[in-house]
Amino acid sequence: MAEFMTGIKRTNYCGELRASDIGKTVTVCGWVQRQRDLGQLIFIDLRDRTGILQLAFNDATDRAVFDKAFSARSEYVLAATGVVRERSSKNAEIPTGDIEIEVADLRVLAKSETPPFEIVADSNVKEDLRLKYRYLDLRRPDVQDKIIGRHKIVKVARDYFDDNRFVEIETPVLIKSTPEGARDYLVPSRMFPGNFFALPQSPQLYKQLLMLSGFDRYMQVARCFRDEDLRADRQPEFTQIDFEMSFVNADDVMEIAEGFMKLVYKKVLDIDLVTPFRRMTWHEAMHRFGSDKPDLRFGLELIDLTDDLKNTEFRVFKGAIDGGGSVRGINLKGLADKLSRKEIDKLTEWIKSYGAKGLAWTRLTANGETSSYEKFLAPEEAAAVRKTLGAETGDVLLIVASDENKVVFDSLGALRCELAARFGLIDKSKPCLLWVTDFPLFEFSKEENRFMAMHHPFTCPCVEDIDKLESDPGSVNAIAYDMVLNGNEVGGGSIRINDPELQQRMFKALGLTPEEAQKRFGFLIDAFRFGAPPHGGMAFGLDRLVMLMLDCDSIRDVIAFPKVASSSELMSGAPTDVDEAQLAELGIAILPKE
Repeated sequence: MAEFMTGIKRTNYCGELRASDIGKTVTVCGWVQRQRDLGQLIFIDLRDRTGILQLAFNDATDRAVFDKAFSARSEYVLAATGVVRERSSKNAEIPTGDIEIEVADLRVLAKSETPPFEIVADSNVKEDLRLKYRYLDLRRPDVQDKIIGRHKIVKVARDYFDDNRFVEIETPVLIKSTPEGARDYLVPSRMFPGNFFALPQSPQLYKQLLMLSGFDRYMQVARCFRDEDLRADRQPEFTQIDFEMSFVNADDVMEIAEGFMKLVYKKVLDIDLVTPFRRMTWHEAMHRFGSDKPDLRFGLELIDLTDDLKNTEFRVFKGAIDGGGSVRGINLKGLADKLSRKEIDKLTEWIKSYGAKGLAWTRLTANGETSSYEKFLAPEEAAAVRKTLGAETGDVLLIVASDENKVVFDSLGALRCELAARFGLIDKSKPCLLWVTDFPLFEFSKEENRFMAMHHPFTCPCVEDIDKLESDPGSVNAIAYDMVLNGNEVGGGSIRINDPELQQRMFKALGLTPEEAQKRFGFLIDAFRFGAPPHGGMAFGLDRLVMLMLDCDSIRDVIAFPKVASSSELMSGAPTDVDEAQLAELGIAILPKE
């Protein structure tokens, strides 16, 4: 039977004791990392979230205490009281390696079965097994460091925004469904049969209402939910550091955001960021890097070859240009000997997942030149392409053509990142931050055959573009801005529409009738009739920010109990079926699968 802590109380954490504590009587608690039985000597490495401390037992130890130490096994929970003394055999690999505790009293607070994997840092265990036993995985020191690092980042955020006169306000989790973008998670209402709440994809409407309510500066560490397919940096439930400000312009919002990033990097990682961050328009980012979240830690910029090939008869390039698209390429400098024809063929298949029909290439090795397309070009066209791409011996020229510029950008944008990672071209010595600004207000959806808001329908258009809302919506830019860290979007926001008439014009451009707009967003539309101040804000994706700051491979590494790609949680087994009685109360019947 487990013992109790009656009469004792923890005085210190294991990893915090040092040589300066020699002679003190202390009580520590934790889990057994390892027990070593040397006959008349027993040593136990006791672990808590601060580190490891050695407990020592010998022939002078009380026999009952010695027997408990003898029986202790990995992951037993112990409380130990004794005197801190100098170790005879020091361990320079741990901070407490100069000392140990000569144990006088030992309590076995809980026993443990043999765990399914060893509780050590950098454990080479499959992720599915770790997530099934996540409570054990969370005991590992490297995992705990990530969760504690997340805590520190959130603390800096709350302190920073408080110092800048923001008020933290919680917004509802059960809200009205306003479908526009990702799929909502729906929650059936028992009191209103056949009706549903939605879980918030963001606090967007409520934080705008708080500006109308006169709070001026709001922030929240907000839980958000989106029913969408997952990937390494996406979860169905996630957390935002969300903030909104009144009587501001975009520069004011970006200045606050930069101040937070500068402080959090200094406080958590002791890295000094230089502000203001670089700015780049969406148009420049797409044309130079093929992405609205460009990674600027390496080159491999996209080069437009359309003018060089405008008169070509090569049907692949000609079809792309005549169809209103483009031909663009990148130059992999000096790596022709390291990128074989076979590897290029694999890249050609890989790039098709981004919509490209193929990858045209030229290898310029010292032993000769080979090309998949130059024989189809006029000599002057081939020469012009080489000149524009800055081709030299040792280079590989990689080209994508499509009648859709989006396909060209997506394909080459992904390819440059893949090549940079593969050949170690990324400068990881310091974080690279920038703003991408002046996004298009709309993007056209071929599936729905209409314009959709690139960010959300409350984003304010650039003043000079307002007159084009009805006549040329595709050319309207937004007062929107995204913060990019090492090629990842970590935050985004905009100045919002505060004029009811302009908001109605925005809804109309999105194909919503006044009746549809009122049904979806009526409470916001009605509120704006009572005087809404100019306002704007943004949200940081906390999970992604923590992942990047702490140099993790997956967003799951920085979430205590994450979901896997299927949106399930392996530890608890969620989601699961529920009792028929629960469904009956809600008036819900589950149809059989076909």
